[in-house]
Amino acid sequence: MLNLERLRTLDAVARHGSVSGAAEGLHVTTSAVSQQLAKLEREIGQQLLAKSGRGVRLTDAGLLLAEHAARILSQVQLAQADIEAQRGQVVGEVRIAAFPTAMRGLIPSAIRSLHAAHPGLRVHTAELEPDPGVREVLRGDSDLAVVLDWNNKRAPVPPGLERAHLLDDSADVALSADHPLAGRAEVDLADFAEEEWVSWPAGEFCHDWLIFTLRSKGVEPRIAHVAGDHHTQLALVAAGLGVCVAPRLGRPAAMEGVSFVPVRQPVRRHIYATWRTDAGRRPSIRAVVEVLRAVGTPGDGRFR
Repeated sequence: MLNLERLRTLDAVARHGSVSGAAEGLHVTTSAVSQQLAKLEREIGQQLLAKSGRGVRLTDAGLLLAEHAARILSQVQLAQADIEAQRGQVVGEVRIAAFPTAMRGLIPSAIRSLHAAHPGLRVHTAELEPDPGVREVLRGDSDLAVVLDWNNKRAPVPPGLERAHLLDDSADVALSADHPLAGRAEVDLADFAEEEWVSWPAGEFCHDWLIFTLRSKGVEPRIAHVAGDHHTQLALVAAGLGVCVAPRLGRPAAMEGVSFVPVRQPVRRHIYATWRTDAGRRPSIRAVVEVLRAVGTPGDGRFR
């Protein structure tokens, strides 16, 4: 009889590509991973790992068993979801990954509401950009991720995942308070053709979106500063070092030295929850989505 936890360990090594990565994903030590794999090798009588440079790789037997392990674990998760759905109780554990402004603007209120409505549910969170968050869900390291795309640049849904729309988040242009356009009621992105920009790090979805969007307006981006944190971006703007796109979610309503001006042709982020298809019947997943939607639709319509 194959041990489920040892199969889970093998699956983690296959997904993460290393023993250390598997240990991090499983929240155990590397020695614990090695011990589980050694026991699994004794159980099946074949070598599962082989040395490869400074690391390891799965042998043919390891790859074959890892494929079966992934299918078995998917069926186990589906069975757990069905049992939870039949019981109808929102209990157990749910792991949520969320990009930074969602972590700041949605998650704290959502967790508070979940604790009040479902005291038997334990919620764990991790701050991750959308692409790593999606990978976490695909690997099974997170149960649900809060992700985004833009009204003019959509992100595909990877096979094996489902998603639900939570809210639309409007974005303004952030200018220094003494900028000539700071007093405008509205601006066009083309108004900043000669400006230096503060952007997200290269390779991130939002950085690619900014480049794509500015070029679609006939503006060749002049990226002067790069920062992943919105508060850092706004500090650079306040110092007069550039302009940036500033989504409203998780943003202070006012910031000293910064003026937020709406864009004439609205710029919006679409924010979603995404989860594995085989976990979709879990009451805890449905409860998290419902709460995130409620938190994301405040009465003042600030995000719209």
